[in-house]
Amino acid sequence: MREAFKSKYELFRQKTYIIIYGTNTFAGRLFDLILLGLILLSVILVMLETIQGFDVKYHDELVFLEWIITIFFSIEYILRILTIKKPTKYIFSFYGIIDLIATLPMYLSFFITGTSVLTVVRALRLLRLFKILNHPQFSSQSVHLRESIMASRGRILVFMYFVLISCILIGSIMYVVEGPESGFTSIPTAIYWCIVTLTTVGYGDISPITPLGQFIASFVMIMGYGIIAVPTGIVTAEIAKNNLIREQKNKRICKNCASEENSISAKFCSECGHEL
Repeated sequence: MREAFKSKYELFRQKTYIIIYGTNTFAGRLFDLILLGLILLSVILVMLETIQGFDVKYHDELVFLEWIITIFFSIEYILRILTIKKPTKYIFSFYGIIDLIATLPMYLSFFITGTSVLTVVRALRLLRLFKILNHPQFSSQSVHLRESIMASRGRILVFMYFVLISCILIGSIMYVVEGPESGFTSIPTAIYWCIVTLTTVGYGDISPITPLGQFIASFVMIMGYGIIAVPTGIVTAEIAKNNLIREQKNKRICKNCASEENSISAKFCSECGHEL
């Protein structure tokens, strides 16, 4: 009797493990998608609770739905611990800590008022999206992007250093040109204005008044469009370069006609038909 119960329990653990931790099975992907949907719903519910008129009208419904989601996450957290061979490996992992933090606030609301709003931290669990996207196609694209960014990091850092120095110089000049009466009360404040203007954000809390200051501001605004495009261009050029190298590696050159339009698996040249 005890052995039969044990075998059923082990079978239950195995099936549950495949569903919860598996990403290559239909059931596992479906579970992850449902989990992400509930996380997103929970975050939306917390946001709706902060709208006073909506919360007054639907407070009970919002709390009811939030508790259903909390119970689901609690069961999921317990099942993750029970089904894994080394529970501490999950409990002290990044996702394990996030899952626990995301589940506790509703229970803490019994003892401390207002902590239910902290359930918005469940948005962190949306990081599990990367687990679902653990597909060769997505993985290879992310690797290509990471390689391109790493290869161009030196040029990007030099560019950012140039932008920083430019902001300091322009900010110092604007402090001298405009002065405290125009809102440029200090050089750090003027540098803040330069960064806001250079990034085309333009809060408008500080603006130049003198003709010279407005001329400098116009120059900074125009320069801002080019500065925004440069990092994108650097990474894009590196991606194109890596793609070209990758394509060249996957092609065979014909010794007869020197054609390079042959795939690595081709046995005969696509141009002259010569054996490769």
